[in-house]
Amino acid sequence: MTGYLLRRIGQSALTVLLMVSVVFVLIRLAPGDPAAAYAGPTASPAELAQVREQFGLDDPILQQYWGFLRGLATGDLGTSYSFQAPAFDVVLSRVPYTTTLAFSAIAVTMLVAVPLGVWMARRADSGREVGANVLTIAGQSMPEFWSGIMLLTVFAVLVPVLPASGFTTWSGLVLPTLTAAVLQIALISRLVRREMAGNLTAPYLVAARSRGIGERGLVWRYAIANSAIPVLTALGTRFAAMLNGVVVVEVVFAWPGVGSLVVRALETRDYPLIQAAVLVTSALAILVQLLVDLAYPLLDPRVRLGKAVAA
Repeated sequence: MTGYLLRRIGQSALTVLLMVSVVFVLIRLAPGDPAAAYAGPTASPAELAQVREQFGLDDPILQQYWGFLRGLATGDLGTSYSFQAPAFDVVLSRVPYTTTLAFSAIAVTMLVAVPLGVWMARRADSGREVGANVLTIAGQSMPEFWSGIMLLTVFAVLVPVLPASGFTTWSGLVLPTLTAAVLQIALISRLVRREMAGNLTAPYLVAARSRGIGERGLVWRYAIANSAIPVLTALGTRFAAMLNGVVVVEVVFAWPGVGSLVVRALETRDYPLIQAAVLVTSALAILVQLLVDLAYPLLDPRVRLGKAVAA
């Protein structure tokens, strides 16, 4: 276990470094001038030159990259152009909002998608299952911006019972959570249905049924346990993706998370802020994937981390 953890930590650190390095290069190749975005449209050439010198934008890209690596080693990711504050601190101040939204959305997804998927599997090929399948396909097909706008229209305009934007009270979390969860519920419920349908007809379940075990025990003790690993993997992947910033949801609801921060940083060509956001969100996503991997042996004792086990 210790060797596996050390290898994964090393691989994760290398992955994060590669991701941030690729972003470092790409944002500098993209069109746009950070100095012009910072100084404003009325800035004179002399003022633009002063801004470029202040932020080291005229330095060769290799020199800029070397300075970035030195700062990364000491935890200094530079000063945000637009906030005039350490970029790392600015991103960290937004992380709680994104993690709150991601946790609430994945919790709603688990509470709805797993029972729904089990229900669909137990009623496979019935009329009700076909109707539920149509609904999940619709949920999977709806863009998040559209479902978010529809929820805003209904619950914040036509029937104004929930806030339309921001996070001033906990009720402001409801609409963003539902918007982020719609797609996840559709994806996870279909996965649970597929896994459960295969397990409900497996020989081990037939043998358990012959021993007199009730249907509830067969479903929730045996079938769901053998479907847990792929479902957990999918949940972990979706949760990691949301930690990277539910950009569309955060923009629609003016949610003060990392996703909306990255949009602003891209608009202003705020290089340090973009790099800090990529570093933090990629580290969080990799941490989630590591925790999911560590949970595998708890769900299936046959799994040995870092080793192949013969069937």
